[in-house]
Amino acid sequence: MKVVTEILHMFYEVFWFIGLSAIQWIVGRKEKSVTRNICLITGSAGGTGRYFALEFAKKGAILVLWDTNEKGNESTAKKARDLGAKVYTYTCDVSHKETVYETAERVKQEVGDVTILINNAAIRTQTSFLQCEDELLERILQTNSHAHFWTVKAFLPRMMEMNHGHIITVTSNLGLVATAYMEGYCTSQFAAVGFHESLSHELKARRITDVKTTLICFCLVTGFPLRKEYFVRQAMKGILTDQHVIYTPRLLYITAFLKHVLPWDAQIHCSKRLDIKV
Repeated sequence: MKVVTEILHMFYEVFWFIGLSAIQWIVGRKEKSVTRNICLITGSAGGTGRYFALEFAKKGAILVLWDTNEKGNESTAKKARDLGAKVYTYTCDVSHKETVYETAERVKQEVGDVTILINNAAIRTQTSFLQCEDELLERILQTNSHAHFWTVKAFLPRMMEMNHGHIITVTSNLGLVATAYMEGYCTSQFAAVGFHESLSHELKARRITDVKTTLICFCLVTGFPLRKEYFVRQAMKGILTDQHVIYTPRLLYITAFLKHVLPWDAQIHCSKRLDIKV
């Protein structure tokens, strides 16, 4: 009888949270302020990292930009400063643990406590692992997934002490649904998604209520009509309302669902029809 009671109670709570989410979706959530928050972005020299930097600059955040491309990073910094932001740049290879920890200590001393961490740095390649050099495979995993361990370990403890912060993991649809000839990249993306989800569960288990987590999955289908700027703007809305998961475009929600209900051969057919590249 106790088991039945527990199951019924669980279903009651599940439907309660579903209803609450539906109300919040209809009514909308108020965006939080990130003014004067220190926002660290990895892979900020170009692409989505640069667009995130510019969006957070518009919101009044203090930017800390990490990248191995010093010239590109300074270009991003200039654009952000033109928007009125205070910006600090660091040349940092996030695939090296010691470099991450050393640079993190510099940031703490020179800038302050990071309260928004965007793990965005990634190596993207479309090469079968059979043709891919071992060193490149290792670097893909180190940059795209292992680096999340080191950056989060560097900044999460202080966020937990303050009970204030936000960890954002930027991945692609290939962390949800794999494709051919990209084993290394897909593996790294699935690993990043798994780490993010496990970390989110741990924060809940520790009752850390105000260190938020957001998983962002962008679409990497060639020829998709929307640009990265649009994806980042959509993601920003979710970040500022503490949304847990953001798939953009929204079609990815359907893709993730169909993966668990379609027969394997149907999944293969869909993968062939979609020309997925990076």
